[in-house]
Amino acid sequence: MSIGELSDAFGLDASTLNRQTAAAMRAGLLDRIPDPQGGMARKFRLTAEGERLLDEERRGIVEVLDRVMGDWSQDDITAFASYLRRFNNGIEAIGGRPWPRPSPRDGEPRG
Repeated sequence: MSIGELSDAFGLDASTLNRQTAAAMRAGLLDRIPDPQGGMARKFRLTAEGERLLDEERRGIVEVLDRVMGDWSQDDITAFASYLRRFNNGIEAIGGRPWPRPSPRDGEPRG
C-alpha cells in the first residue's frame, strides 16, 4: 500500500503515516518497494519479521478472546458478533467511511 492508500484505509493524515512507516522501516518491519503495477507512488510491504510479529499479535488476540468467551454459548457469540458488526458499521458511517471498504485494486468490498 502507498501512503495515500494507508491514509484512506486508516483515516490518518500523511504526516502521521510518514512518521509511523519510517519507524516501522527502521525496526525492520516494512520495506519500501516500487509500485508492482508501475505507478509512481512507492508502496510498503511487510518484511518476514513484520509478518511474524503480526501473526504473533493476532494469535495473542485470538487466545485472549477464546479465554474471555470460552464459556459463552454459540448463540451468545453469534449475537455479540452481530452487535459488534452493527456498532463498527455505525462508527464508520459517522466518519463517512462505510464498511466494508472497496479494495484499492478492484473496487470490490473487503473485510
